[in-house]
Amino acid sequence: MAQKNVQLKDFRNIGIIAHIDAGKTTTTEGILYRTGLSHKIGAVHDGETTTDWMAQERERGITITSAAVTAFWKGHKINIIDTPGHIDFTAEVERSLRVLDGAVTVFDGKMGVEAQTETVWRQANKYGVPRICFINKINQIGGDFYKSLDSIHHRLSKHALPIHLPIGFEKDINGVVDLIDMKAYTYNEFTDHELMVGDVPADMLEKAKNARSLLVEAAVEAEDELFERFLEEGEESITVDELKRALRKRVLAGDFFLVTGGDGRGVIVEKVLDLVVDFLPSPLDVEAIQGTNPKTGDLVERHPADSEPLAALAFKIATDPFVGRLIFVRVYSGKLTAGSYVLNTTTGEKERIGRIVRMHADKREDIDMIGAGDIAAVVGLKNTFTGATLADVANPIVLEAIDFPEPPVSIAVEPKTKADQEKMGIALQRLAEEDPTFRIHTDEETGQTIMSGMGELHLEILVDRMKREFNVEANVGEPQVAYRETIRGMAEAQGKHAKQSGGRGQYGDVWIRFEPTESGEGFEWADEIKGGVVPQEYRGPVQKGIKDTLDGGVIAGYPMIGVKATLYDGSYHDVDSSELAFNLAGVLAVKAGIPKAKPVILEPVMKVEVSTPEDFMGDIIGDLNSRRGRIDAMEDIPGGAKLVRAFVPLSNLFGYTNDIRSMSQGRAASTMELAEYEEVPPNVAQEIIEKRTSK
Repeated sequence: MAQKNVQLKDFRNIGIIAHIDAGKTTTTEGILYRTGLSHKIGAVHDGETTTDWMAQERERGITITSAAVTAFWKGHKINIIDTPGHIDFTAEVERSLRVLDGAVTVFDGKMGVEAQTETVWRQANKYGVPRICFINKINQIGGDFYKSLDSIHHRLSKHALPIHLPIGFEKDINGVVDLIDMKAYTYNEFTDHELMVGDVPADMLEKAKNARSLLVEAAVEAEDELFERFLEEGEESITVDELKRALRKRVLAGDFFLVTGGDGRGVIVEKVLDLVVDFLPSPLDVEAIQGTNPKTGDLVERHPADSEPLAALAFKIATDPFVGRLIFVRVYSGKLTAGSYVLNTTTGEKERIGRIVRMHADKREDIDMIGAGDIAAVVGLKNTFTGATLADVANPIVLEAIDFPEPPVSIAVEPKTKADQEKMGIALQRLAEEDPTFRIHTDEETGQTIMSGMGELHLEILVDRMKREFNVEANVGEPQVAYRETIRGMAEAQGKHAKQSGGRGQYGDVWIRFEPTESGEGFEWADEIKGGVVPQEYRGPVQKGIKDTLDGGVIAGYPMIGVKATLYDGSYHDVDSSELAFNLAGVLAVKAGIPKAKPVILEPVMKVEVSTPEDFMGDIIGDLNSRRGRIDAMEDIPGGAKLVRAFVPLSNLFGYTNDIRSMSQGRAASTMELAEYEEVPPNVAQEIIEKRTSK
């Protein structure tokens, strides 16, 4: 790798985000080819791509894990993370956006904005990540730059303006007009090594001038001096450098987006790279990272400089067949050096940094140190997991961790043979370390191992990885829904545990008020005891007894959420009271109080989007209705197809992907994501309770 001494202002940490199948991985391949990292462009359908290196990714033609690669372009160092588009792997996108400074959003030019595009766009808004938009595949039949741009305006943001206009249409696309310098950049073959620079085609001149005027108007809003000059002297008074500077300010604010388009396989990605370098932020453009001092709880700031104390965030864990456990880290301040000791402020343990490697997808290069603003992978950390902060031992800081949604789908797995049993435990633990949305627990009633994940595909791939990477053969049960329980009313109840049986007795007595929490989530505890009717040392055990019982469910054995428990009265005995007695009193209070607080069962409801040719619209809607679905909206999308949005209970969606294919001769496609938990109708609740009690 050539350019080692790149200044921090010339670093770019970017993600490539999009809906499944929009061409993120192919665009990344194009970038690697153009920047000289690979000698040919790998095709996703041939299973040759650099960043999709897992066997499952190559077989299915989808990205599962975020791959990190480093490329150099015009004196700049670009760390690129190619993220997955499938909703089941949404956590991969979430954790990547948390540590990136900018993003390239890729759109399928035949489809425009799709369901998952909206999800990743919202995630990028949440983390305030500036973006540029690349409308890919406009060279294919049905590809249309302007229709896709309309869908961006309609569904994502009105503040998205083209900085390039494509030359040609569909298969005749052969370049772009750059609206900054008003030059045409063309190629004869998409694999050409150089773009040819020429004049704007005569038939596009008017269109290009109009589009440039809109761009200048939007840009001058960034600076008062430019705005006044523009009003007085017009567009001609703004120089190219001033225009670029002002547009960069607007893009960095995070609510204005530049749009380009083309064929992601080809030379045109050079124009995308130019946009990344010219308009997306360096680590210096991003606000200083804030965290808390774990000793004092005070707010601490760290600036992106090697001279500051170390602050780094572990955002991803991968098991590499050659190196072992790799921890991907983003260094926000200070330096991370191989062989040094750092403090994991999340666990409070010291850890030694073994090796540091720069990743090129699955290839790696050893380096001695990573400085502020950079991303690399570390080998040798034993107890560091996703979301952990690594800090200077003398100057600790805890950065904000990453929140992940609760997984709504579960399956039971059991090893096929005795030999598989031990291996399965290790495999599941490794996979759970890598993937924070994958949970494992043992069902206490049946003794089965339960895997929970974000969807059927997610769990299917985890089982497949268990088989291939860890040689574990397992039997897999039917998918199960992760129901929850909650209460709708308020109730007060006494929990009294009193036993006298020769010698010392047991005595614990509490009065608890149960009511719903405001958010409808989690468990809240309040202590309203006046005086010493329940001594301080017994209140913790009461809380634990209540929480543990709620976690085990009260109606049908599903975890109970959204409950506030208030301890407001009770009594104790000088000799017979103990922590255990009060713990059991808490348990009894739950059993007496919750049934009176209008308990209900909640089910995960998915937001489903189906794109379908109009011929199958009636069947699709009828089928969604039969699955207890609520149709939310219907609209036209490019290519004469229709988009149906609906909310459907997860329990009625298993196998939906296959059902919809057979209903539409393989021409309809769907995506789904968890929308919320809703109360189940009484008849369904009864079925759920009967099913659970018959086990």
